[in-house]
Amino acid sequence: MTEVKERRPRPAAITLTPGAEQRVADLMAQAPADAIGVKLSTPRRGCSGLAYSVDYVTAEDKFDEKIETPGGTFYVDGGSILYLIGSIMDWREDDFTAGFVFENPNAKGSCGCGESFTV
Repeated sequence: MTEVKERRPRPAAITLTPGAEQRVADLMAQAPADAIGVKLSTPRRGCSGLAYSVDYVTAEDKFDEKIETPGGTFYVDGGSILYLIGSIMDWREDDFTAGFVFENPNAKGSCGCGESFTV
């Protein structure tokens, strides 16, 4: 008889800082009624090839990674996970800009404006 070992939980593909978690909570507080969470994806666009995109999501996809945060559910697009493993997502604001900022160890380069990256 073989012993079945219980699998240890897999770490999340991306880490959200407290600032990013708070921003997810703020977004969910004003989300459309049909939104079930916020989703990060990396569509092809920009000068370097891939860009970060954060949008409301209304349906769960079985290939997406689901991360529970204190303010709501955060999803990572299943097709984007390989580009994002080990990344840290933060929310930063100053006098002139506000937005999510990514520290992505998989990015080999980015465009001058910082809107897109390449792997």
